[in-house]
Amino acid sequence: MTMPDTATLLEDAADRIADISRADLQIMLRRAALRLRNAGAVSMEDDVEDALRDLAGELGMTRNDTIRHIVREWMEKNTYLPVHELDEDGDVDGTA
Repeated sequence: MTMPDTATLLEDAADRIADISRADLQIMLRRAALRLRNAGAVSMEDDVEDALRDLAGELGMTRNDTIRHIVREWMEKNTYLPVHELDEDGDVDGTA
């Protein structure tokens, strides 16, 4: 089970604003403010931005998620991160 991201928590809080406690809302807003403060925009050349926008559209992802995906794949392929491979004889519970 994964922890929902900050944006999801904020959207959920907005949907049920009358039910959320003031303390929980303060925590979420402070967390969001820290993320915004620490977020650094990655700027690219125009041709790269165009290709990135097209790829993000094809993948159905945001620009930032697409950049994260590309960097992760590159790091896995160049052995900077471990690759999680399925064993050919392993049990996949009907999924692959």
